[in-house]
Amino acid sequence: MFEQYDVIVVGAGHAGCEAATAAANMGSSVLLITMNMQTIAQMSCNPAMGGVAKGQIVREIDALGGQSGIISDKSMIQFRMLNRSKGPAMWSPRCQSDRMLFAAEWRQTLEQTANVDIWQDSATEVLVKEGRVLGVKTSMGLEIRSKAVVLTNGTFLNGRIFIGEKIFGGGRTAEKAATGLTEQLISLGFESGRMKTGTPPRVDGRSLNYAKMEEQLGDEQPSKFSYLDTAPLQKQRSCWITYTNEEVHEILRTGFEKSPMFTGRIKGLGPRYCPSVEDKINRFADKDRHQIFVEPEGWDTVEVYVNGFSTSLPEDVQFKALRKIQGFENAKMFRPGYAVEYDFFPPTQLKSTLETHLVGGLFFAGQINGTTGYEEAACQGLMAGINAHNVTHELPEFTLKRSEAYIGVLIDDLITKGTEEPYRMFTSRAEYRTLLRQDNADLRLTEKGYGIGLASQERYDRMVEKKAQITSILGEIKQMRVLPEEVNGLLESFGKAPLREKTSVYNLLKRPEISFDELPLVSKSVADYLQNFDKEAVEEAIISVKYESYVEKEQLNVEKMEKLENLSIHPEFDYNRLAALSHEGREKLKRMRPQTIGQASRISGVSPSDISILMVYLGR
Repeated sequence: MFEQYDVIVVGAGHAGCEAATAAANMGSSVLLITMNMQTIAQMSCNPAMGGVAKGQIVREIDALGGQSGIISDKSMIQFRMLNRSKGPAMWSPRCQSDRMLFAAEWRQTLEQTANVDIWQDSATEVLVKEGRVLGVKTSMGLEIRSKAVVLTNGTFLNGRIFIGEKIFGGGRTAEKAATGLTEQLISLGFESGRMKTGTPPRVDGRSLNYAKMEEQLGDEQPSKFSYLDTAPLQKQRSCWITYTNEEVHEILRTGFEKSPMFTGRIKGLGPRYCPSVEDKINRFADKDRHQIFVEPEGWDTVEVYVNGFSTSLPEDVQFKALRKIQGFENAKMFRPGYAVEYDFFPPTQLKSTLETHLVGGLFFAGQINGTTGYEEAACQGLMAGINAHNVTHELPEFTLKRSEAYIGVLIDDLITKGTEEPYRMFTSRAEYRTLLRQDNADLRLTEKGYGIGLASQERYDRMVEKKAQITSILGEIKQMRVLPEEVNGLLESFGKAPLREKTSVYNLLKRPEISFDELPLVSKSVADYLQNFDKEAVEEAIISVKYESYVEKEQLNVEKMEKLENLSIHPEFDYNRLAALSHEGREKLKRMRPQTIGQASRISGVSPSDISILMVYLGR
C-alpha cells in the first residue's frame, strides 16, 4: 500500500507542516501523518503570528525558504510592528490572523507541494533497528518505512485536559490524545517529562460592548512577514483592550479549591511568561487589575479570543468572572478555557540538527521538545525537515549559529541548557540581537537557504538586488552633502547642537534624532534620490548607518566566540579519560555530547575550569 518514504513527519501542526514542506521542497518523498485532516495547522491558542522575538523567527523562516511568513501574510487581519519606540533591534512584526484562513492556506500549500503525501492516522511506535529508525507503526497496525522520522506531536502525547475537577483525555478540545509512543520511546532509553499549557474561553463578539474598551488599531501602513511579493493588507480589523478588576479576582478565587493547578492534579510546569489568570492573581496579589486583549478570530466569524484570561477553573466560575469585566457584562461563551498536560522529551537528548543522540534518523521538533508558541515550533520543524532530508541523502548537516539567527539561539539553548518549563523566545535570550534584526533576516539567511536547495531562485535574486541597492545608497549618501542652513532649523527644534560646517548625509544620519521621516525636511535632493529604491533597502541602509558602531562591536564579540565554536569535539570522545573534570561536568558532557567547545561552555553544570581542561587536552 505504501512505498518507502525518505521522510515521515508525525503531526500536522506548525512544526510538522514546516518539516514536511521543507523536506519535500528539497527533493525528499514525504509522508505527513495526522490524526485529523480537518485540523491541519490549527491555531490552538491565540490567532496571531509573530510578536517580540517571535516575529524575527517568522522572518527567518521565510528568509530560509519556509512557508509560515507567506501563509501569515495571506491570512492576517491586522498588522503591527511592535517596539517602534525602541531601536531597530527590538522592532518585532506581529499580525492578528484569521484562524480558519490560516489553516486553509496551510492545507492548500501542503496539497500543492509535490512529494508530500498525507495519511490520517496515529503513529503509535517508531520502528528502530540497530540504533537507526526504519519508519513508524500506526494505530491501524500499518508499518510504513522511511529513512528518517520527524516527531512533532505537540500537546497530544498522553494529553489530559482539565476544566475544574473534570479531566478528559485529549491533546486539544474535542480531539483525542496520542498514546503508546511515549512508553515506546522510554523503552528505547529516552527520558520524558510533563508540561502544561492552557487556553482562555472563546466568546461571542456580538455579546460584547466595545464602547467600554480601548480600541487597538493596526499600523497605518501595514508591513508583512515575507520577503516575497505577498500583498499587503488593504483593510484591517481592530483588536480591543480591557481589564480585570477586584470583583473579577474575588469570583475567580472562589474556584481555587477546584483548580487543577492549585490542588496538584496538574504536575507539569506551565509557561512562566503566559500564566493562567488564576496564577496571575495568586502571584501578583498586589495588582488590582490585569490587561485583557480582545482579539477577533477572523474576517467572517463572531468568535473572539480573550487573550490574558487563560484558565482551567470550573466553567461556571469562568463565566461569572468574565461577565464582571468591563465590556463583557452580557458576554456569551462558546466554550470554556482549559489546561492541557502532556508529555515532552528534554531536548538535551538532541543534536544541534534536532536528530536524537539515541536513534539515528529520528528527529524531534516543537512542543515535544518543551517549547511553547507557533513560531518556536515552526522554526524547529523547518530545521528538522531540512536535516531529515540531508540525512536521507547523505548530505552535510545544516545548523545555524547563535550569531546567525534567533533560530540558532533557540536550538542551542534547548540542546545545551534544556528546559524545565515551556521555552519561549525573547530578544533578551540573544546576545547578538543587534545583528539579528527582523529587517535583515534575508541578508543573513537567504543565501544559506538557497545553498541547500530550499530558498527559491526568486528569493535569492531579490536578496541580491536588495544588497546591491543598499550598497548604492550607502556609497551615494557618503558623497552627498548638506549645508548648515539646510538642517540647523530642524536640529534646533529638537534642542540639538547645530552644524558648523557642511557634512555628509551619512554622518548626519548617525545622529539619533534624524530618522528617515526627517530626510525630506533636511534635503529634497536626498529624498528624491531615495525614491529610486525599494523601501526595505532604504530602511536597511539607514539602520546600518545608525547601528554601525554597535554592529562592529558585536562582530568582534562573535569573532572571539567563533574560536571556541570552531574547536570541535569528536562525538565518541571519552570524558572518563580526563580525571581533572568535575564530576557534574563529566556527567553532563557524557550525556549531552556537545559538538564544539563553545557548545560545551553553555551547558549548565560545566564550569569554566572544565572548559579549560578540555581545551588543554584538545590542544595537545
